[in-house]
Amino acid sequence: MPGNLLSLYNGGVRNHLGSKPAPPPLDLIQAFANTFDVESGREDLASAAALQSWLAERGLLEGHATASEADLRQALQLREALRSLLLTNNGAGADAEAIEVLNRCARSAQMSVVFGSDGSGHLQPRAPGVDGALGRLLTIIAEAMANGTWKRLKGCRAQRCRFAFFDRSKNRGGSWCAMNVCGNRTKARTYRRRQVGAATADAARGARRASRNDSAALRRPKRLS
Repeated sequence: MPGNLLSLYNGGVRNHLGSKPAPPPLDLIQAFANTFDVESGREDLASAAALQSWLAERGLLEGHATASEADLRQALQLREALRSLLLTNNGAGADAEAIEVLNRCARSAQMSVVFGSDGSGHLQPRAPGVDGALGRLLTIIAEAMANGTWKRLKGCRAQRCRFAFFDRSKNRGGSWCAMNVCGNRTKARTYRRRQVGAATADAARGARRASRNDSAALRRPKRLS
């Protein structure tokens, strides 16, 4: 494997941020979205215990709180909704179901506006446990939307990837988590499809010409000997 790709992998499996990490705390959303890796099939949230550990290790869940199977289902629904929204940031159409999942999680987290001593306000979940932990992720998303960094967090356009990456390009035109991996693969597949399409079109034109020639030969009057 080329050396410049090694940072994308950890023991053969890509880590949660890859080569294009988002700035904190938005990197938590990136890491959460990448707890499932399409390319390798890695699932980091395969159980309620795994979810509990992941949230607790990142300071999102109180030490005494536990995660249930229902919590796991909700967390996975939120993750997939976020992955859909990241594809929207990369040019895909809006997903109404994904937005409804976010609204449902916000209601479960009992999100409210809290004002600090300096008069500034911010969102904060009032619910305990996993509901509150997921609400803290929603708070990060809302803040990123407000400060303009949210649109730079995208899902890779490659169908076999969908890895979340942070687009630092000036025009926000980045499409791939790694141009020298997903970008080149996609371009190569597109080129091959065009070549096959061109060959098919050439064969069809040749068949039509042959058919016309055969028809003309049949219509041509036979000479008397």
